[in-house]
Amino acid sequence: MMLWIGIALAIALAIWFAGAWYVRGPDLGLFDTVGNDQPSPGWERFSTGTTQNAEHRAVVDAVGGITSTLKDTPRRKHLALLRGYMDSMFAHRNFDARFIPVDAGGVAAEWVLAPGADGARRTLYIHGGAWMMGSPRSHRPITTRFSAITGGAVLAIDYRLMPEHSRMAGIEDCRTAYRWMLDHGPDAPQGNAPASAVFVAGDSAGGNLTLSLIAWVRDQGLRAPNAAVALSPATDGTLGSPSLRRNVATDTMLGPVFGPLARVPRSVLLWGGWLGHRIRPNHPVVSPIFGDLSNLPPVLIHASDQEMLLDDSVRYTNKARAAGSPVKLQTWKHMVHVWHLFDPELTEARQGFDQIAQFLETHAPRK
Repeated sequence: MMLWIGIALAIALAIWFAGAWYVRGPDLGLFDTVGNDQPSPGWERFSTGTTQNAEHRAVVDAVGGITSTLKDTPRRKHLALLRGYMDSMFAHRNFDARFIPVDAGGVAAEWVLAPGADGARRTLYIHGGAWMMGSPRSHRPITTRFSAITGGAVLAIDYRLMPEHSRMAGIEDCRTAYRWMLDHGPDAPQGNAPASAVFVAGDSAGGNLTLSLIAWVRDQGLRAPNAAVALSPATDGTLGSPSLRRNVATDTMLGPVFGPLARVPRSVLLWGGWLGHRIRPNHPVVSPIFGDLSNLPPVLIHASDQEMLLDDSVRYTNKARAAGSPVKLQTWKHMVHVWHLFDPELTEARQGFDQIAQFLETHAPRK
C-alpha cells in the first residue's frame, strides 16, 4: 500500500512540476541588465535629485490613503472600493478638453479632445487597473495630455473587466476598438474617415494590452501604429521579473496591495493563473515578452526605478531590441507606479509627457 501511495505522490509531483515548467516558459534572465546599474543601449535614466522631495511625498500620501482604507474593509468589498476610488481620484479636476461618449464598434469608449485637436490624428488609450478596475474617467489626466501633446483625438476605451468577464474579452475589445479607430474619428462617427496618424498607448495592465495589441496588429497585417507608448507595463504574466520581489518595499502603490503575493510560491500562482484565466501565463497574448518581438513599430516605455514592474520593462526592452525592434526605455527615480496620473503637479510627470511628445512627434510630425 505504501509503495502505491509513494508512486501516486511521485506521479502527482511530476505532473505538478511539468505543468509549472510548461506555464513558466523559458528563462528570461538573459535579458536582465546586470545589477540594473549598467543601462543597456536604448535605456535613459532621469532623476530630479538623490532623495525624495515634497512633490514626491505628496504623491505617496495621495496613493497611501487607499491602503489604510482597505485594512478597515472586508476583503469581499475590496474590488468595489478600489474601483470607486480610482474613478473618483480626479473627479474634482476641471480638464481643458471635451469628452464625447462613443460606441467604438461595440466597445464603450469616449473621445477626448483638447482644444484644436485634429480628429484625423488618433490615439487608442488603454487604461490600467490590474485588468479589474479603472475606466476612461479614472485616466483623464493622462488622456487629456495625450490629446494635447499629439494634437489629436484620443479614443479611451472602457474594455470589459475581470472577474465579470474573461481576460480574453478585454483583449478582444482592444482589437475591435483599434480596427474601428483606423476608419472612424470624432467628426465622422457614421462614415469612413481614415486616420492620418495612429498611436496606441496604455499604462500598467493597459500597457500590457498595448504591447499585446501591436504584435497582433503586425500579425494581422493591419495598418501599424506610427508609434506606441507603454507606461509601467506588465509584460510577463509568469511573475518572473526579479523586481517583483526586490522592489516590494519601495513600490508605495503596488507593494501594499500585491506585495503579499510575493510570499506565495510562484508555482502556485502560475497554476492559479492558468486555471483562472484559461490561458497559459506565458502565452504571448497575456505575456507579450514571450512572443515574437521583431518588426514592431517604435515603442517608448516608461517605468520607475522603485516599482515592482521595473524588470518587466527592462527585459521587454532588451529582448525587443535584440530582435531588431526600435524600443526605447526611460526610467525615473523616486516615482510611484504610473506617476503620469499626477500631471501637472509632479515635475517628473511633466518631464515624462515632454519625452512622450518628442517621441511621438519624431515618428508622426504634425503638418
